[in-house]
Amino acid sequence: MVNRGRFNLFADTKIGVSARAVDLVGRSMVIDMLGLLTLDWPKLYGWQREPATFSQADFLKLRQTGVRVFHPAVEPNEPNAYAAALRWTTGWNRFLGAHPEYLFRMDSAADFARAASEGKIGILIGFQNADHFRTAADVATFHGIGQRVSQLTYNSRNRLGCGCREAPDEGLTAYGAEIVAAMNRVGMVVDISHTAERTSLDSIRVSRQPVLVTHSNCRALVAHPRCKSDRVIKAMAERGGVMGITVIPAFLKSGQPARIDHVLDHVDHVARVAGIEHVGIGSDADVDAIDPRTNQVRPRYNVLGLQHPRRVFELTEGLIRRGYTDRQIELVLGGNFQRALGEILGRPAAQPPAGT
Repeated sequence: MVNRGRFNLFADTKIGVSARAVDLVGRSMVIDMLGLLTLDWPKLYGWQREPATFSQADFLKLRQTGVRVFHPAVEPNEPNAYAAALRWTTGWNRFLGAHPEYLFRMDSAADFARAASEGKIGILIGFQNADHFRTAADVATFHGIGQRVSQLTYNSRNRLGCGCREAPDEGLTAYGAEIVAAMNRVGMVVDISHTAERTSLDSIRVSRQPVLVTHSNCRALVAHPRCKSDRVIKAMAERGGVMGITVIPAFLKSGQPARIDHVLDHVDHVARVAGIEHVGIGSDADVDAIDPRTNQVRPRYNVLGLQHPRRVFELTEGLIRRGYTDRQIELVLGGNFQRALGEILGRPAAQPPAGT
């Protein structure tokens, strides 16, 4: 009787998930705007080189998370960022092209319907830096081969502006504004997750499309340079943007331990400051957060009360406990990002009539 209305979705736990949470996750377009398929880089590179090594079991592990769209971005941290970004994008295209039964590349707003109806997982190709854009023309080049998201900077300064660990923050450069305009033209997401305060505000101001914070947390709760001020959060929301909350303990709470309630506190804060329509999930983690060398959760992902393979369900339960409505929870799980991405990515170009 105590467990009525609850389900054990995962074989390795006796902790049930409520029928309401299961239903909410099942009917929502769950989007993780910094969700990695794996942090086991040899495994990922193996999938990209030899796609046949990706099995049905690997796909089911991803699908059991409840996430329908992943954005597995990295920083092309090599001397030749352009060449590194080309290799990364080519690897993803090879991998995704070999598994149309499981995965597909998200190119436009129309692809959300595929994720909803076909039971496949959508992948948004992106980068956590814009160093690979040598000129504004490169934006269209990378868009043409599948890139749909780019942070403007990582943690330090680049030609576009300043990262969150850079001082002084001199704001978006003229070249940075040129890149933002090029991204707007082609339908590529401008991501300011790692950018510094002034650079973030400048980017929001010059962009003609919503600017996203795909993965960050609230500086009002944690005084960390990777967290966003209320001023940035409000400015982002006023232009239609969305902020994805991470599960990184250092960004959740000053000092340890971090708990699942601290993740929910950051959701609450964005909702209070900017509105529930402007908060989502950007976990900044992979599916299980396991270090393959130790088979243990990586310390930087150790959040008490949060089991990473089922974190979407546990966060949903937490939002239920805090009194959010079903519609509000659907927005947080992915509805907000779907709305913003739909506006930015647009629809695929219409094909010309035959014979023209």
